[in-house]
Amino acid sequence: MASLFALVDCNNFYVSCERVFNPGLEGKPVIVLSNNDGCAVARSNEAKALGIKMAVPLFKIKELVERHNVQVFSSNYALYGDMSQRVMQTLTRFTPDLEIYSIDEAFLDLAAHQHLNLTEYGRDIKNRVEKWTGIPVSVGIAGTKTLAKIANHLAKKSAKADGVLDLSTARYQDLALAAVAVGEVWGVGRKYAEFLKAQGILNALQLRDADESMIKKKMGIVGLRLLSELRGVSCYPLEQSPPKRQSITVSRTFKRAILTLDELLEAVAAYVSTGAEKLRQENSVAGVLLVYVMTNRFKDDYYYNSVTLKLPVPSNDTPELIHYAQQGLKNIYKKGGHYKKAGILLQDLGSADLVQANFFDTVNRSRSKKLMQTVDAINGEMGSGAIAYGAVGLGDKQNWKTAFKQRSRSYTTDWGELLEVS
Repeated sequence: MASLFALVDCNNFYVSCERVFNPGLEGKPVIVLSNNDGCAVARSNEAKALGIKMAVPLFKIKELVERHNVQVFSSNYALYGDMSQRVMQTLTRFTPDLEIYSIDEAFLDLAAHQHLNLTEYGRDIKNRVEKWTGIPVSVGIAGTKTLAKIANHLAKKSAKADGVLDLSTARYQDLALAAVAVGEVWGVGRKYAEFLKAQGILNALQLRDADESMIKKKMGIVGLRLLSELRGVSCYPLEQSPPKRQSITVSRTFKRAILTLDELLEAVAAYVSTGAEKLRQENSVAGVLLVYVMTNRFKDDYYYNSVTLKLPVPSNDTPELIHYAQQGLKNIYKKGGHYKKAGILLQDLGSADLVQANFFDTVNRSRSKKLMQTVDAINGEMGSGAIAYGAVGLGDKQNWKTAFKQRSRSYTTDWGELLEVS
């Protein structure tokens, strides 16, 4: 059976999530900001039309925002994560063979549906997702993942396609590939795009027909697979079980410089808490913990330092990891520094079911496991942070906490912030 994929991509996802619960935003320019309300990371089509670029700092477009009454929101990750889950659950109604590629994208295996009118089936997917979740999506269908990506890209931009494009047959593939710049092709980064343009390869069609030896010499086996995908030969199957992570990083840039060790200790404890929770979600433990701090790299007194700690026993126990992280932080803290960023890196990850005991271990691992399961269950039921560790500190005005001054309510994950209808 020939391969057949659909790529379903949510349109301007963060903005669309905000519009679901605030219909008055429809038709208005809207942007969503990054952590600490720094840069635009999502833009409505109306905001794009005003010339607002991706990742532009808010202070650089302040006059434009005020002149055109652009609606500005802080990132609301609890809302976006929950809405993503709803979209993915809706997609499983069409096929159980689904790969969640990112928070707003998923590949569907449609090999069993090749006998259908695929454009109509894609339209059914699009309409069902929007009806059930409120999130508008685009659907690209083709015989390989790369071609499905291209189909989706064109489905978003073409008024005729109206959000759904089927490139599963060769009939319109040449026209479609010619309409896509080489830099827009999945897997072609900026440096490769520059190289290909220098060779006169400006679009996806020219890349498909490029000399294999030249592509192999510059891009290796990845480049050859890309050519095969563009030629309709599937090289990338559906990945329903994503590979295990090699490491987990949690870090933040502070809105204001942190001056004291106590504040840094609280921040690092919070980052460890997040990292340890991710470990447990994946049934993993970390054998190595790295802690780092840095000041403003544009200042003359720039300071960066890190410490790597080999744990006596690989662990995902939050209090234990906080203990070691704070010990390490004290060793690299330099008094008088104006710290701009801190973070932790959990490495040497392994299965929590295959931890080798240590004869001198003083931690009651059985009790630790039960405690962590209880804490995770309560936070899962009552909301993240319902139970927090004293090392993180108290209050909402700590300087190290990420600023979300214009964040909407957690409409779907917090009983106290449900949508109100008057």
